[in-house]
Amino acid sequence: MGDLFTSAGLEQDAPRPLADRLRPQVLADVVGQDHLVGDDGTVTRMLRSGRIGSLILWGPPGTGKTTLARLLASQTDLAFDQVSAIFSGVADLKKVFEAAKARRVSGKGTLLFVDEIHRFNRAQQDSFLPVMEDGTVTLIGATTENPSFELNAALLSRSQVLVFRSLDPEAIDRLLTSAEEREGKPLPLDDDARQVLIRMADGDGRSALTLAEDIWRAAGEGEVFDPQRLQNILNRRAPIYDKGQEGHYNLISALHKSVRGSDPDAALYYLCRMMDGGEDPMFLARRLIRMAVEDIGLADPQALVQANAAKDAYHMLGSPEGELALAQAAVYLATAPKSNAAYVAYKAARRSAKENGSLLPPKHILNAPTRLMKDIGYGTGYDYDHDAPDAFSGQDYFPEEMGRENYYQPVERGFERELKKRLDYWAKLRRERQT
Repeated sequence: MGDLFTSAGLEQDAPRPLADRLRPQVLADVVGQDHLVGDDGTVTRMLRSGRIGSLILWGPPGTGKTTLARLLASQTDLAFDQVSAIFSGVADLKKVFEAAKARRVSGKGTLLFVDEIHRFNRAQQDSFLPVMEDGTVTLIGATTENPSFELNAALLSRSQVLVFRSLDPEAIDRLLTSAEEREGKPLPLDDDARQVLIRMADGDGRSALTLAEDIWRAAGEGEVFDPQRLQNILNRRAPIYDKGQEGHYNLISALHKSVRGSDPDAALYYLCRMMDGGEDPMFLARRLIRMAVEDIGLADPQALVQANAAKDAYHMLGSPEGELALAQAAVYLATAPKSNAAYVAYKAARRSAKENGSLLPPKHILNAPTRLMKDIGYGTGYDYDHDAPDAFSGQDYFPEEMGRENYYQPVERGFERELKKRLDYWAKLRRERQT
């Protein structure tokens, strides 16, 4: 019956959700996934080579996984077949495989799209292996779950995983603009309400378009919704965390001060608040690195190593596994001994550098690569520290016009306690040798 309606052209008149009507027809229309479909994207390069291998599309809902699978089929000479792991069993898969084998006999390949592929059990996943190996089907599996945990190793080894990203606010706004052009009317929202709608979508393009339809249905003639009216109409609370506004700065301040205050529990809480709110994990990694150098410094030199390692681990693992590395770094920093002595010394040295201008270092520590420079005293009187007792000459290295300055004053905590002992000893030697 469905085929009769389609052939008669009646399907075009059937009600279709806005998200389906706006489904991109070419790769260039896919938004928010430039790393895949941009000029140098992974999928673009595949199509350019003329060869499509089996793929696992991993990402949040509403980011374009199904759309991309359909577009891949249209960009190749493969027949497109689609099943959902939610509604399909072994018998359904056998029918799909038999149809694909029949096409192969006639020289036609099959691109099989399996939605929610992680819902298949291990045995069902194994059933794909023979038809993938002999080329009967090119598998495109879509999943919102981590493939490393949910899919068989054998299946993964025969596929390439493509990671889809949540749509950023700009991409959601582009979708809404496309919807307005398609419907021939603007969304009845003021500027603030539009931003609230974008946040409500939470990176999900399909959700954004569904909400847009709800708004058009609810709006009266000439009515324009403000944020409060919008939330009342949709009966949905906008996220209170806004990466560009006050909530963002409030939470990062709370995280930083919790680390500085040596409270690992509060630090973890605010870290999770920001991650749950959709914060860029690399922003959090950068802030942890800053905390390591600003609030811990040389009281624990490993703090910076730990923070950098967490950043690298996230790059390697991605989300969600990499988030544990950031959590570990936050706990380490919160429990480390604290010192801002290096930070204070740096600021004091910067002030001196600006206030004293372009003073020449003392001549005895200047290199003299030419005879002229030697003749005017460059390098004369320099004491090579390794030849001095304790490998310490005690010479002065500040510009003569300035005299010695003391910027760095380590605290009696952590590793800086040992540094303070060294500096005190060297100060004693310097006084003795200069006398």
